[in-house]
Amino acid sequence: MEPSEKKGICDEPVFTRFFQTHVKALRNFLYFRFGDADAADDIAQDAFVKLWQHCAEVQHPKAFVYKVARNASINHAASQKVALQYAQQKNESTADHVSPEFLIEQDEFQQKLERALNGLTPAQREALLLNRVEGKKYREIAEMLGISMKAVEKRIHGALVSLESQIENFR
Repeated sequence: MEPSEKKGICDEPVFTRFFQTHVKALRNFLYFRFGDADAADDIAQDAFVKLWQHCAEVQHPKAFVYKVARNASINHAASQKVALQYAQQKNESTADHVSPEFLIEQDEFQQKLERALNGLTPAQREALLLNRVEGKKYREIAEMLGISMKAVEKRIHGALVSLESQIENFR
């Protein structure tokens, strides 16, 4: 490649066009590689920053950004793996310090909760689980189920009253 072409990618308008042309494909490549959209955006941005910093030395800009992004995604995946292993070890070590009585109580509570949830009407159970487990807001649940927000409130309130009556110290 001739020196004038090398200078081309260091030219801001040329770099901007190159970025706009290739950033979406690079993000998609990274997203499909490891499934994290935020990390894919961050790594793609970092790859283009490195290209800008080393533009005078880079002969093949597209290959450069893909190689930088691929290496960064490998490093990201490795760091996530280490973090996951640490979290698992921490959970295992704290599980060793849990008393057998606590484990028995936890199991009994789980069984009571399952029985109480099975005792709810399907409408109450659905609304409660969408709210408490899925984290949906009343408005979202109303839209999903095609009912009013007041109906959602009534279903969840009825479910909570029922659970309180069946499980002591529920709230």
